[in-house]
Amino acid sequence: MNPEKLAKLQSQVRVGGKGTPRRKVKKSVKAVAKEDPKIASTLKQLNVQPIPDIETINMFMESGKVMAFNAPRLSANVQANTFVVAGKPEEKSPEQAITEMISRMGSFDPNALSQLAKMTEGMQGSNDAGDVDDDIPDLVAADDDANNKSTDMNAAD
Repeated sequence: MNPEKLAKLQSQVRVGGKGTPRRKVKKSVKAVAKEDPKIASTLKQLNVQPIPDIETINMFMESGKVMAFNAPRLSANVQANTFVVAGKPEEKSPEQAITEMISRMGSFDPNALSQLAKMTEGMQGSNDAGDVDDDIPDLVAADDDANNKSTDMNAAD
């Protein structure tokens, strides 16, 4: 194409035509909070179902802090022991989290409070003791014993 023809065509281009109303207010488009398609497909594969009416979720971390979710979206597959929590977390001290839990419980049995105190003491005691894996047997020693028995049997032959 000729540059002259191109310039002539560009000058004729108009936004809107004769008689079109002016736009007085610029409308802003709000982004809809939509899940990422990859996350949605993964949740579908996990076969999780949404659980409604959850006010808060408190997760006690090994560091001693509490991760609190206010008004989270909770989905679960109970058979597979899979839970998905979506929301904005806040980091709190255990004292703050427990006082909020007690205030939400309303009227309660004094025995429930004593059980809660025992649970928190037990959790603090287990954190102080460190990670002790008494349930897991030492496989290396068992492997050495098996090697010794096989060498004893070879020596007997």
